[in-house]
Amino acid sequence: MTRPTFDLQSHSVHSDGHLPAAEVVAHAAAAGVELMALSDHDTIDGVEEAIRAGAERGVRVVPTTEISAVDGVHEDLHVLGYGVDHRDAVLCERLRDAREDRVLRAQRMGDRLRELGFEVDPAPLEARRAAGKPIGRPHLAAAVLAHPANAARLEAEEHGSVSSFIPAYLIPGAPAFVARTHPTVTEAIGWIHEAGGLAVWAHPFWDIDDAAEVLDSIDRFREAGLDGVEAFYPTHDAEQAGLLVERCGERRLLTTGSSDFHGPDHRLFSSFLAFDLHGLEPNLGPIAAGALSVGE
Repeated sequence: MTRPTFDLQSHSVHSDGHLPAAEVVAHAAAAGVELMALSDHDTIDGVEEAIRAGAERGVRVVPTTEISAVDGVHEDLHVLGYGVDHRDAVLCERLRDAREDRVLRAQRMGDRLRELGFEVDPAPLEARRAAGKPIGRPHLAAAVLAHPANAARLEAEEHGSVSSFIPAYLIPGAPAFVARTHPTVTEAIGWIHEAGGLAVWAHPFWDIDDAAEVLDSIDRFREAGLDGVEAFYPTHDAEQAGLLVERCGERRLLTTGSSDFHGPDHRLFSSFLAFDLHGLEPNLGPIAAGALSVGE
């Protein structure tokens, strides 16, 4: 069977992307993608719209969510759930709880930013919460950047964009960061399996720099039921991709890839198919055959 042209992670306005789900699919189709995943953070609310758009444009859409998780060692990891039942009531409730936890965490980080002398506009954050949409660090940073009282300080510190503000204030070790405590990677894998999906660790080298730690984590997560690893990613170089493919081959895990599309104006993730296979062969397993896709 010929492997489809794939891109297995993207985001819409239902999380931290810039476009409605149908427009994300339109961009994928225009780029020549045949198999894609809409993988908004801690939600599957855009999947139905994406599936309909995919059916109209000849793109298979795998119902997916990207669950934010911790593992007791690392504070900010992500597990992709491919082929989950996007109508599963238990999964939907669990993701709602996770989003609410993110709201509370965002509120605590907002309090820390105020203690540091910033004003935080609550209106856009409350609007997202009322609409049931996740609140993440990009939204919190945007609420700071949008407040006119912060303009002079932001200019002096050269933080004119969300992408520069977050590393300065909202990552582990930064002054306003608040760690997530739930769910764990093991819990996220269980949620995905119970909803009929496959659990894949997203962009390992984006979250962890040390190769030995990444490989050790793969083994730990495999013991918890991990099905695969996102080996191919815009920021993964050839050596990193090779290490992931080799370890996953040894452990009989899938290897997927994505551009992590967030919208055409995103600083880093603005195009579909913007990742390199580095001459290596992915192992998409049943995802490649469309066995987990309901977009026909």
